[in-house]
Amino acid sequence: MKDLFSTPLMRLKLLAWVEGVSFLVLLLITMPLKYYGQMPGPNMVAGQIHGILFILYILFLLQASYAYQWSIKRIFLGLLASIVPFGTFFADRLIFKERE
Repeated sequence: MKDLFSTPLMRLKLLAWVEGVSFLVLLLITMPLKYYGQMPGPNMVAGQIHGILFILYILFLLQASYAYQWSIKRIFLGLLASIVPFGTFFADRLIFKERE
């Protein structure tokens, strides 16, 4: 069994899922709590966690793009996926495929 963190691509794919989940938690749970429940605390915490994960995602994307010599188009699509809800889940299946 391959180690989850053995290659830049595996690290990126794992972080893409974690970052995507954090984005959905932020959008679907903590933002409604903030605006409809007048509870800003969870949104601040989730926002900080998501911000750190977002920065790590960008760094891991750049690391993988360097290691695998990805095109500018592929890098751009990876960046675009990080700002669209559910985007990183699609990126995992469509953009971050290993080329055989």
